[in-house]
Amino acid sequence: MNQLVVYCHPNPNSFNHAIKEALVAALKDKGHDVRVRDLYAVDFHPVLSARDFQYYMDSRVPAEIQVEQDHIKWSDVITFVYPIWWTGMPAMVKGYIDRVFTEGFAYDFDADGIAGLLKEKKAFIFNTTGAAKADAEKMGMAELIKHTSDDAIFKSCGMEVIGHKFFFGVPMAAEADLKAMLEDVKKTAEKLA
Repeated sequence: MNQLVVYCHPNPNSFNHAIKEALVAALKDKGHDVRVRDLYAVDFHPVLSARDFQYYMDSRVPAEIQVEQDHIKWSDVITFVYPIWWTGMPAMVKGYIDRVFTEGFAYDFDADGIAGLLKEKKAFIFNTTGAAKADAEKMGMAELIKHTSDDAIFKSCGMEVIGHKFFFGVPMAAEADLKAMLEDVKKTAEKLA
């Protein structure tokens, strides 16, 4: 299977990086073809500009966005790896969605409203948080995030969301707990087919 990993974290020593590395290794071990789009490494520009808007109004796609859309077209499964900052996705990921998941590519409109165009694609999301699990549950954070990302974005684009995993309290986690989380990532990779 063609597995696309969209990864976002500015620190190459972060736990998100460790998740990405464990995921990619496990997918390759299972014989999958894997591509990684490290948004910081490729210097992805997240701002939807007036230039972008003009391109879209003229039914054109900026070259750097076409590259990203081609990776999505190639994939069967897209796995997103990013932290939760202030109960939401980082601006870089939101900008990726804004600029890459465009009308005519990821969705369109019909008589019933929005129609997803990525029906052949599956999505999985790994998120880390600084919040302890009890605190996150108290404020309903996971469910709110799932609603805004899984339902309002990915499912609206026609994708099948096959899972969303949160790793809570990462900055305070003991080494043994972090290792267990990475083992969970490896086990989850077996299901991404």
